Amino acid sequence: MSDIYRGADASVKDEFATEIKKATRALINEMLEKTNLTAGDIFVIGCSSSEILGSNIGKGSSYEAARIVFGEIYPILKEKGIFLAAQCCEHLNRALVIERECAEKYGYEPVSVVPQPKAGGSFATLTYENMNAPVVVEHIKAHAGFDIGGTLIGMHLKDVAVPIRLSISKIGEANVICAYTRPKYIGGPRAMYN
Repeated sequence: MSDIYRGADASVKDEFATEIKKATRALINEMLEKTNLTAGDIFVIGCSSSEILGSNIGKGSSYEAARIVFGEIYPILKEKGIFLAAQCCEHLNRALVIERECAEKYGYEPVSVVPQPKAGGSFATLTYENMNAPVVVEHIKAHAGFDIGGTLIGMHLKDVAVPIRLSISKIGEANVICAYTRPKYIGGPRAMYN
């Protein structure tokens, strides 16, 4: 296990912070290389900063760990015109922080709540604080995503979700599961697919 500080106000030592940055950057870049995401698509991220630091989900939230992950992913997605959706924790029913532009494009109805580290999670809170015009919505249908630390993003992915194995499977101590989506195959044995 990496040498880190633990607890509700956990800080991340420089060496471990570098490890988190490298893993996060490698994951998002590899994911974008291996999928057909385009401008206007939605990328959902559920991120347990507690799990990144080796604590149980919801038991050692770290704004600093969340900031590192956000800082590596958000600029890359923004540059490509891909919308980030940050999943809140169970205390906000796994609602999502997205840009108002995304909500308007897809017709998602905003709700009235502002995520906090203990009610929404550090990653969602940080995302809310750093987006241009953030809103919170209850449901989306994302095109791809990362589940960092067992946050259960599947409820926010379009049909059909396809797991993808990348060269890195952890950010810090948190397992990462990656998925993209594809259109449903219909029509049976005589159908042709592109």
